[in-house]
Amino acid sequence: MFSPIGAPQRRLSKDAVKIWIISETISNVIGFVVLGVLLYLDYRYAWKEWIGWILIGLAVISVPSAIWSFYRPFLLYNNWRYDMNEEFLQLKSGALNEEHRLVPMTKIQSVATKQGPLLRKYGLCSVSIKTMGSTHAIPALPKEVAIELRDQIAHFAKLKEVES
Repeated sequence: MFSPIGAPQRRLSKDAVKIWIISETISNVIGFVVLGVLLYLDYRYAWKEWIGWILIGLAVISVPSAIWSFYRPFLLYNNWRYDMNEEFLQLKSGALNEEHRLVPMTKIQSVATKQGPLLRKYGLCSVSIKTMGSTHAIPALPKEVAIELRDQIAHFAKLKEVES
């Protein structure tokens, strides 16, 4: 019988914004350093003229991209939701292009937690869910919540497998 499924309500940790900003900052700094070195080398060794124009074009495009990368984490955090019951795992994300995914528990093959250096510093984990056709992730959950969610998903997936 059809039963309505409400929108997911659980949110990520507020520290997710900090982690995403730090990650984006590291990427931007590395990109600007590489671009600066290439511009210097172009000036120093007088490469072909078109190479200099391409590097200037990349620099012009990189500035708005860097500005956007500081605003984007707030949009991601405000629009990321997840929830779970015995039948489905629900994932909702996206500010401009909203995506709402329902992953049936019967299709889940494995679930794992991941923790990189930035996540570890803030005591967070991400949960990775694998199905036959794709991989889904719930980023930046408090470690205790992530472990509990991982165990619940594994339990529900196993129960559904046994029932089938």
